[in-house]
Amino acid sequence: MSTTVFNSDKMYTYLRGFASGAGMHETLKALTFARDKHQGQLRKSGEPYIVHPLMMACNAVSMGIRDDTVVATILLHDVCEDCGVCLQELPVNDTVRHAVDLMTFRIMEGETKEIAKNRYYNLLLQSREAAMTKLIDRCHNVSSMAGTFSVEKLKAYIEETRHYVLPLLRKVKNLYPEESDILFVLKYHIVSVVDSIEATIQVFEQ
Repeated sequence: MSTTVFNSDKMYTYLRGFASGAGMHETLKALTFARDKHQGQLRKSGEPYIVHPLMMACNAVSMGIRDDTVVATILLHDVCEDCGVCLQELPVNDTVRHAVDLMTFRIMEGETKEIAKNRYYNLLLQSREAAMTKLIDRCHNVSSMAGTFSVEKLKAYIEETRHYVLPLLRKVKNLYPEESDILFVLKYHIVSVVDSIEATIQVFEQ
């Protein structure tokens, strides 16, 4: 049974009003495009998929992110990977397109999944937009994985978070020290959730 906690229409309206008032033109274009392309898609929890990028964008704004290209990247980060959209179709500037391209996970010919992950996480550092989006994405995903992931998937996701995402966060802090306050909040939330879920799993497996 799924429970929709956050109303996608209200989040959409809020973001549209906020972006309009702030003159965030890339965000406004991304907002409409993302809602259109994710139409009919559901998350594993059963809620509309668009809730995920909308929630990420609302979280970003609430943390003080006002960068138009970052919020636009957040809104579009899954459309190429999950909706069959070509990069050239994105109605945004080249900075956002590049960031969305970096956010799109691919396994190249001859690569193992682990080699692909190493390449993927290293390349994210090329773009502040992509790196910040990935961290906000993981923050939301770990917050919503309990009750939807199997125990084995939870363990794998926690391992990936510790092995790839937290090191990424440390590197982003060094590259973009102006984001330190936001990165502290993201790290605190990600680590707290992951530690709690891991401890709960260990209790039940004893």
